[in-house]
Amino acid sequence: MRVIAGKFRSRRLKGPGMLRLRPTSDRLRETLFDILGPAVRDSLFVDVYAGTGAVGIEAISRGAREVIFIEAHAASARLVRENLAAVGVREEADVIEASALRGLEKLAARRRMADFVFLDPPYENEEEYLLVLEFLDESHLLAPRGLAIAEHSRKMELPERFSRLERTRLVEQGDAALSFYRLAAAA
Repeated sequence: MRVIAGKFRSRRLKGPGMLRLRPTSDRLRETLFDILGPAVRDSLFVDVYAGTGAVGIEAISRGAREVIFIEAHAASARLVRENLAAVGVREEADVIEASALRGLEKLAARRRMADFVFLDPPYENEEEYLLVLEFLDESHLLAPRGLAIAEHSRKMELPERFSRLERTRLVEQGDAALSFYRLAAAA
């Protein structure tokens, strides 16, 4: 695994090793950030189910003001911290060691508004996708023009619409897909 572009371009990151993680591929990360483009600069980016931290580190590399990593498993949270240290990131990152919902609740309680929320739970756990997307739909964590992006199996059908969130784009690549959600009022 490597950082694709930005100030940490080509820097190597530690992979999952013995941890049961499925990191976002370099190719899919490149597609994601090509789509997000310059909007990442100076944003608050939340990487939920952070795993290795590669997606959030890519956001920092491309100019995100701050990235918050949410990871429930201690060994994976440690890996995120190791990868952050390896590229020399300190101020721009915060690692919250908690379940996805608990971590997002903490951010919402701090009255934070995220420009981007990226979620990548285990593909087979459809309930986790729905829990997080429903939370984002009901909370005020996502900025008015913010995006929630879910990486999922190409075979998985996520809802096109929630009460306030609606899918505005679906990108498929190999066996993976990215669903982009925006608040309907901001579309």
